[in-house]
Amino acid sequence: MTVAIDDDTFASLVEPLRRELTVHCYRMLGSVHEAEDLVQETYLRAWRGFHSFENRSSVRTWMYRIATNVCLTALDGRARRPMPTGLGQPSSDPYGSLDSRPEVTWLEPVPDSVVWGGSADDPAVEVVDRESVRLAFIAALQHLTPPQRAILILRDVLAWQASEVAELLNMSTAAVNSSLQRARAQVHKLDPESPDEPLDDEHAKSLLADYVAAFENYDVKRIVELLAEDAVWEMPPYLGWYEGPAAIGHLIETHCPAEAPGDQIMVPTSANGQPAFGLYMKQPDGSHQAFQIQVLTLTDKGVSHVSTFFDTTLFAQFGLPEVLPR
Repeated sequence: MTVAIDDDTFASLVEPLRRELTVHCYRMLGSVHEAEDLVQETYLRAWRGFHSFENRSSVRTWMYRIATNVCLTALDGRARRPMPTGLGQPSSDPYGSLDSRPEVTWLEPVPDSVVWGGSADDPAVEVVDRESVRLAFIAALQHLTPPQRAILILRDVLAWQASEVAELLNMSTAAVNSSLQRARAQVHKLDPESPDEPLDDEHAKSLLADYVAAFENYDVKRIVELLAEDAVWEMPPYLGWYEGPAAIGHLIETHCPAEAPGDQIMVPTSANGQPAFGLYMKQPDGSHQAFQIQVLTLTDKGVSHVSTFFDTTLFAQFGLPEVLPR
């Protein structure tokens, strides 16, 4: 049976799905900018095709079908969005020159406000599994072929049946299961479970407060002390990545434009279910201008991974100003 529908009825059925569809497209694309554009395309296709919707599935399932196909079309023939650690190169010399590649379409973080409508720690917001949006997991997904990416997300994140995925992708159930096993193995290789324990809230808050103070005081020695022994620092659009507290400390001393306490201001935010900061750098006129977004991974050993994004257009996505008032 087809459904006669007007604008208001259509909106009431599909608008509640916009946030989760945006997250779905982000998992597929690795870019919140592109995800929002593809959700718009999804809604346009849904509106045009709603007359043929026959209630054989839920509206939610139908919308996910459209969104997945929109993402697969967008990904056709396109290079993946990498992080520097995923390029297969060894860690870099912190004293060496920085090799910037702005032409590369790098992976982007997603603000928690896009995923949950607020903080992931707010019990009032709808629960979305943090593991399904962690930056390392999203980076690992980008190494899969687009169909593998869709299969793993639909099966392991959204809990679709193999037969449902097979119908959507025009594959056999056996082919879906085989592709899923290969995708799981690849993701586990790239994003293995950490042997370190996550921090409880009290210790996490203390570590983050110390981390902010160290940066704002430009205390490189203290920054190094807060890093885990196997800490990794990467910072697209620069190709290099750096491993170990000593190397990261040398990197900051060699290349950071800050010179004294007060040169840097850290504004807290959150991304991918992880603590994050907008870092502002002092300018000659005394103002502090958007400089980078840092996304942190914390363990009981300290700060274990810092993903630093120099694309300052991301600040607007996080609701952060371009310049801090003096």
